[in-house]
Amino acid sequence: MIYPFMNAPSQFDFWYAVNNTRVVLAPAQRLETFGTTVIHYHLVSELMDSVDKIRVREGRIAAHRPQIITPASIADNLLEGFGDEADKYVGWLREHSRELRILQYGFVIRKEEIRDETITDKLDAVVERVSEAVRKREDPLSAVVIGVDSPWEVSLLKMMVEVSSNSYLSNVHEMERHRMFAPDGDIRHELETDFQLASRQPARIADLGNKLQKHGLFSEYEDRFFALVKSQRPRSR
Repeated sequence: MIYPFMNAPSQFDFWYAVNNTRVVLAPAQRLETFGTTVIHYHLVSELMDSVDKIRVREGRIAAHRPQIITPASIADNLLEGFGDEADKYVGWLREHSRELRILQYGFVIRKEEIRDETITDKLDAVVERVSEAVRKREDPLSAVVIGVDSPWEVSLLKMMVEVSSNSYLSNVHEMERHRMFAPDGDIRHELETDFQLASRQPARIADLGNKLQKHGLFSEYEDRFFALVKSQRPRSR
């Protein structure tokens, strides 16, 4: 994929990474609409100044649930643990946000490395072995990416842009079903979190009921609320 503004010297590093990144195996499962999605990545790259030296980085990226925000309100701390070139890439994406679903939806990405090893072999052979191992695990949230060794973090971010774009329509449809785009969409986002918390912490159920009453939404959520109450009752033996 060719992007504009490639001739700007300050953008060379991250554009080099973007244009030399390819997702070999994308996660089969889409990003969660109302929860956190953790993707297990395998990033394969050639060392810049060595022949047949291949680095395999393995780790996890946590993409938090999408938030409906305007491009102008994108938080400066969108990324945790990424380097300067990734920040520059995000800066470009802010300016061209109509092309960027990951920022429009406000995914917060946290990078977590698990393993980093260097192998002497051909790139294609390493990619094939890593891909085969990932396929055998049948993990719907695993990904294999060919990227650059530096700035390799931009390759991860490029992958997440693609993954979030592929999740966009399903996220929107689910949000529409929950009327998240209505004027009271903010409170509906809060209620989704409240329902999840109450399912794990029954003491919160009463507060949830009061909140529904306060905002005049109890009748709309009534069936769901009472299903939650019922699920927390002790089962008779």
